[in-house]
Amino acid sequence: MDNIRYQDDLRELRVRIRGHRIAMGVLGLCLFVTLLITYELLGAQRVIVMPPQVTKSFWVSGERVSNEYLEQMAGYVAWLMLDVTPASAAWKKDALLGFVAPQDYEALKLRMELEAERLRKINGSTYFQLQQLEPDEEAQTVLMTGRLRTLVNGQETSLLQKRYRLAFQYSGGRTHLRTFKELRDET
Repeated sequence: MDNIRYQDDLRELRVRIRGHRIAMGVLGLCLFVTLLITYELLGAQRVIVMPPQVTKSFWVSGERVSNEYLEQMAGYVAWLMLDVTPASAAWKKDALLGFVAPQDYEALKLRMELEAERLRKINGSTYFQLQQLEPDEEAQTVLMTGRLRTLVNGQETSLLQKRYRLAFQYSGGRTHLRTFKELRDET
């Protein structure tokens, strides 16, 4: 009697083991397919930071971008850096720091925070009227010329001709702002 029961239990266990093996095979196949899909998705992802409004067509290749792209990004950066009020300083700083090169992040963050604090103390604002853009595709830089207007308590206190040099770096499908520097005594 025990032998018959033993044989039935053994048969039942073999059926269970076969079912478990089939389930493990299906799960292994699903895991393999998931890994293949993940590998394909990782290779296909690319992030390109673009100005909010594209007005000209441009190209991006390897580690470089076209003059048109540089012009549009320079205009966008100028708007974020130079058209500032105490109310807009924080969100413009956050927007700009999102694509600053990591090695230049802290310096630019400190610069923008100091300027925001200065504007808050004097209840001032600045506006930049862009007059000329001179992109250099080889160096990935842009020279900007324009008038920087400063207002304190709604009254214009200065209107100065300014010139800035912006340097960009394009790597890994992403644009980074390297430098934003005012040029003085240069013609």
